[in-house]
Amino acid sequence: MANEKDNLTLSGRTIIKAKTNAITDDNVVNVILQAYTDFLGNLADIDYLINYYRGIQPILGRKKVYHQEINNKIVENHAREIVSFKVGYLLWKPIEFVARKGRAVVKSIQALNDCFVIEDKVEQDKRVAKYQSICGTAYKLGLSNPDYDKDIKNNAPFKSYVIDPRNAFVIYSCDFKLEPLAGVIVDKVYTAENNLVIRFQVYTKDKFYEIIDGKITKNEAHTYITIPLVEYPLNEERIGDFEQVISLLDCINAVASNRLDAVEEFVQALMVFENVDIKEEEIRKLKELGAIKLKDASKELKANVRYLTQELNQTQVQTLVSYMYSIVLKIVGMPSQSDGNTSDSSNNGAIIIKNGWQGADARASETEVMYKASEKVFLKNILDICKTMTKRKIDLSLVDIDIKFTRRNYENLYQKAQVFDLMLKNPKVAPELAFQICGLFTDSEEAYAKSEKYYEQYKKEAVELLKNKQPQEENENGKTE
Repeated sequence: MANEKDNLTLSGRTIIKAKTNAITDDNVVNVILQAYTDFLGNLADIDYLINYYRGIQPILGRKKVYHQEINNKIVENHAREIVSFKVGYLLWKPIEFVARKGRAVVKSIQALNDCFVIEDKVEQDKRVAKYQSICGTAYKLGLSNPDYDKDIKNNAPFKSYVIDPRNAFVIYSCDFKLEPLAGVIVDKVYTAENNLVIRFQVYTKDKFYEIIDGKITKNEAHTYITIPLVEYPLNEERIGDFEQVISLLDCINAVASNRLDAVEEFVQALMVFENVDIKEEEIRKLKELGAIKLKDASKELKANVRYLTQELNQTQVQTLVSYMYSIVLKIVGMPSQSDGNTSDSSNNGAIIIKNGWQGADARASETEVMYKASEKVFLKNILDICKTMTKRKIDLSLVDIDIKFTRRNYENLYQKAQVFDLMLKNPKVAPELAFQICGLFTDSEEAYAKSEKYYEQYKKEAVELLKNKQPQEENENGKTE
């Protein structure tokens, strides 16, 4: 069934703000219920976008005035294509936590990464990125693990969860700071009377509330240093990746459906009999035999049988579809499907820019910045849990950790390598700058450190090789015994 909100105007998700800068026992119910009203507006958009991504698109509700029996409904699900590319390009390799330069915390970071392996961080990051791409926002929840035992392997001191954005929201302060006041998880539960009611699980800065059917059923203090539910917006406007091009995607679906209708209408074209008096029974025989014998009604009126057809110009239609699809790719920041072998692309750099890989990387960099900001808030709470529950075996702070994204970096390699080589050969340029500027390496500092270590080992081996080679040459020349 097609979504009924065909004319829905989408412009990002609303930031949910409280009408106060503090949530207390006295006002928590009112604040949550007021915020829930704003959340319902976001929920309608999110539902629509998730359904659109799944292929439940307006074209499925298409109605025709004429030829109603020929009504093809074609969904070219480019929304899914866009999301798949965005998530795959951003998380081509898993997000890694590495030690910042000069920090001697390698063992602690390795232990932290091991804990996230147990919690399947790779899969969770992909789910977060997918929700971001579809809905414009996503949510993660980090809690302490009550069953943690440091002596048992495959056991992490924390539990992390990705929450469906249809079931979560964060309330911010009403001033310019936009500080998080509460993280709320929404679901429905059955009461003792078997009535289905709404339940809110609310985390403020120092308390946990459970509100069922508008009444506080739990009011407990917690020890988390931050609100454990963290929002991961895709951008400041919380606009999904395909949201701004939905009208174009709908047009592409409409054109595809009309094209197939045109083909069927051409195949099923009506037969016109000019100056021919034919009976119904003769028409049935015509369909069976596939031929008919005609005789002129008179010398003045010539008999003629033809099909009533008007074929759609498929070349012009394809030009229109290609144009709309190219605009979609430009707006969402995706590379084109062309290989770039056009007459006006005289060098590799022009091809990369023309095909859109540079734009794709720029968009991914924007997403990366937003993701890191939210991940730091999430990590702050996780690090405190680890420090407490592992008795400082994992003793880290945010300044010790660098969050590293490793995206594919194969575009324009030849020119980057040329720049790198020229800079290394210039005695006035420090080698570390060559690593930073050339653009070959996603982590230039790590690449420089590894290369420096390799070069020192190379020089040492070269010296040893030279020492071993000289006595052998002298012996062959008869200079030594």
